[in-house]
Amino acid sequence: MSFNREILFDSVRSSLFGGGMGQSQVDGMNAVLNAWDDSPPSDDLRWLAYCLATDYHETSKEMQPIEEYGRGAGMSYGNPDPQTGEIYYGRGYVQLTWKDNYQKATNKIGLEGGDDLVWHPEKALDPYIASEIMFRGMTEGWFRSGETLSRYFSDTADDPYGAREIINGDKHIVPSWSNGVSIGNLIKGYHRDFLLALEESYTEGEIIPAPEETLVRVHVRIDAPPGVKVEVIVVNG
Repeated sequence: MSFNREILFDSVRSSLFGGGMGQSQVDGMNAVLNAWDDSPPSDDLRWLAYCLATDYHETSKEMQPIEEYGRGAGMSYGNPDPQTGEIYYGRGYVQLTWKDNYQKATNKIGLEGGDDLVWHPEKALDPYIASEIMFRGMTEGWFRSGETLSRYFSDTADDPYGAREIINGDKHIVPSWSNGVSIGNLIKGYHRDFLLALEESYTEGEIIPAPEETLVRVHVRIDAPPGVKVEVIVVNG
């Protein structure tokens, strides 16, 4: 599975990033795409689109693994662990929290030594590890029991609104900054735009260059009597 990155980024730059992306955003998104290309858990582009939509939402459009704002202050998981001295607040693309989840990710992905997330939770900010946590966690239901991508995107299901349950049960909540749109519907919209970009750029393994523009000149002569205004409207495509 491969994508023409130029076409993909042109699409999301317009639809999701207000016409421009910083290098950090491009690098973060490329890291996710590279991890997917290395070992795609599905050939259903809706899965990848929903992961990217979740990344976009959880990182506030940064598209980089980030630390939870406040680092768990005031939360029950925000206290240092008595064994390791570490605090297991949210990190990564999907904001991994709680020591048990850091242990689960370590075991499932097979991380050892300096990559062991229990003893080195900052490694959840590594783009490749963060991508694996997102893909495996959303595919296998690590974050909320029974909530997986296959439940919401399959031959019989297409529910990007309900899929928010994979990460959080807050789909019905309307943030103060969202102009009355619920979190579930916000992410549904992001999913639509990422999916369109993926579909436009999907190459089945071979990069297809963008088509060259063709210039067509049309000469039109219009004779109009005095006092008559002529308006010509050109529609492209």
